[in-house]
Amino acid sequence: MPDRHLTIRALLTGIVLGAVLTPCNIYSGLKIGWSFNVSIIALLIATGLWALMDRLRIGAPLSVGEGNIAQTTASSSANIISGGLVAPIPALAMLTGSNLPTGQLLAWVYAVSFLGIWVAWYLRDSLILRSGLPFPTGRATAETLLELFNKGREAALKLRVLIASTALAGGVKWLDTGWLPLPRPSLGFSLPAAGKLTGLGAVTAKNLTFTLDPSLMLAGFGAIIGFRAGVSLLLGGILSWGLLGPIGLYQGFVTPGEADPDLAWFAAMIEWLLWPGVALMVGAALTKFAFHAYASRRQQAEHLRATEPGHAAWLRLLGLVVASALVVLAQVSFFDIHWVIAALAVPIAFVLAMVASRVVGETGIPPIGAIGKVSQLSTGVLAPGEMTANLIGANVAGGAAGQSADLLNDFKAGHAIGAPPRLQVVAQIFGVLTGSIVGSLVYLSLIPDPGSMLITEEWPAPAVATWKVVAETLSQGLSSVPASALWAVAIGALSGILVTVLEQRRGLRWLPSMPAFGLAMVIPASLSITMFFGSLVAKLLERWSPTLAQRFLIAAASGLIAGESLAGVARALLGIIG
Repeated sequence: MPDRHLTIRALLTGIVLGAVLTPCNIYSGLKIGWSFNVSIIALLIATGLWALMDRLRIGAPLSVGEGNIAQTTASSSANIISGGLVAPIPALAMLTGSNLPTGQLLAWVYAVSFLGIWVAWYLRDSLILRSGLPFPTGRATAETLLELFNKGREAALKLRVLIASTALAGGVKWLDTGWLPLPRPSLGFSLPAAGKLTGLGAVTAKNLTFTLDPSLMLAGFGAIIGFRAGVSLLLGGILSWGLLGPIGLYQGFVTPGEADPDLAWFAAMIEWLLWPGVALMVGAALTKFAFHAYASRRQQAEHLRATEPGHAAWLRLLGLVVASALVVLAQVSFFDIHWVIAALAVPIAFVLAMVASRVVGETGIPPIGAIGKVSQLSTGVLAPGEMTANLIGANVAGGAAGQSADLLNDFKAGHAIGAPPRLQVVAQIFGVLTGSIVGSLVYLSLIPDPGSMLITEEWPAPAVATWKVVAETLSQGLSSVPASALWAVAIGALSGILVTVLEQRRGLRWLPSMPAFGLAMVIPASLSITMFFGSLVAKLLERWSPTLAQRFLIAAASGLIAGESLAGVARALLGIIG
């Protein structure tokens, strides 16, 4: 009997899992600007749930094809943050003073993500069938999918680890925010008052955000990103908050917060520190982007042309046209953007999504931040001084690129098991609809007042800070930027470019990871410290027992992220209700 794929139960399973996991990415995106791919988690839960129902004789196990549809639906839902909910949308809200109305927000997030689906299907022939790019995330998903149906006991063990770590992280977060507050001790040093700070007293480690944060979610992220990125975060945090920050405070170009030794000065100091941090990340990302684009261009010329058998070219083209029209209409209707600028945002988004998808195919890392900055620069040239057009145009590119990359990973996994791509597109459409509804409602519930809540120690929102400052700068010109910040931008950008060139050309893998190093400059040092310890524990486990780490590390780390995120969202929602 042929394998089943798009069944009602597979689609509903993916929708439910997407609704549960989407808040995790909204929460972590607003906390540290990062998200995690839920494909493997969704696979483990979906297959485990239906296997349990089979044992209870109230259902049958999922087939391989149904598992693929369930994870495609769930991952597209959780990936809805690429539609702007943790970057350009909050940045625009901070500039205008209020969030979008609920209906407009839902429609907008869906429109830009919907465009990404059709871009991905249009690119499938080139990137999946012809070029044979590895798409690491998609390949890992395919291997997990096949393993789940070949080794049932192994899948059950991984699911138990996932559930246990989820419960642990969720319980710790719940106690930390309610019944049993856990201490966040300072690291125990202070700096003598001097220069511009005379009269404020000593500058404490707490002022500089050097505290110990008992966040298992951050530790889970550290375990996933690896030891090199963890060390880079630690070094970046020490350099920015332990060296550049104090120097800036004494010289007067960094603004101190209130004269309270127990108060973190994140909101005040980040106004200057984000300049070198953003410049370093953008310089490194665009340089790597250029290397990959050049390499991909050479590889494309070497591959034979092929076509996807039986695909409906007219349907892909029609979907792309309809999605493009929806995005243009939404820009004009919701944001009063001139129709010419709105229309030009679509081809820019298509080109940037195409390049981003190729980068994801080679490295597994979506360069959504760099894509957004390139689009902001493009819109800044086309519509100078218009911050709304700048952010929304970049939002179109980022949303299309994010969903395109996610679906291409799903296409890679589906290709490995012979899944019809049109069925995966249907699953993605339902997933994006789920994510748009759940993600928008969760964001509005968590951040009802973006102006006062974001870019604070509680909600650092580094992606929001970077998109906001670029839009403000392009609207006012470089004359509004302090001279010290311009020097910091130049040095940060050159450093990011130089280190990336050395890494790519010379293979110097011992150099710090520039994206992680730059990120440490725009989040509190406490977050970087915790993620470093998570990466250190993972490294020690890999050294002590490589087999154990390979089998269970990702499942355990993913559970820590999911558990704390879900508990944090639940706590915030209960606080609003109460």
